[in-house]
Amino acid sequence: MSRFEAWLLHLANLLVGGTGVLYALFRYFVKPDDPFANVHPWQAPAQHAHVVVAPLLVFGLGLIFRSHVWAGVMLDVRARRRSGLALLAFAAPMIVSGYLLQVSVEPSWRTVWIWIHLATGGLWIVATAVHQLSPKPALRSK
Repeated sequence: MSRFEAWLLHLANLLVGGTGVLYALFRYFVKPDDPFANVHPWQAPAQHAHVVVAPLLVFGLGLIFRSHVWAGVMLDVRARRRSGLALLAFAAPMIVSGYLLQVSVEPSWRTVWIWIHLATGGLWIVATAVHQLSPKPALRSK
């Protein structure tokens, strides 16, 4: 993986994860100051920012798939394998549920997609931290 790809993925994870956590906080935990308001005033901007930056993460994942993910699987790289495979497992349901959440109109399905997106998004953030904080593989000398 090139430096550009690594920085793009780090930036995308920071932006998407940060805006997602902020949106969840404003939606589920922070009550508006105005007793007549239904939502916190920062809830909509956090949601919009999350939806706008999420494709950057999807693009970054597609960009590194062949050179980093698939190459690691084919070369049988053991370092960071568990966290990498966890990231791979969480990526598809996180991405798909995020898109389906935006287009679903049936309340019961929206609830399903919300729970799947919250669970896989939270697990993605944890797995990303574990993946980044794990020791890097030793480079082979020629």
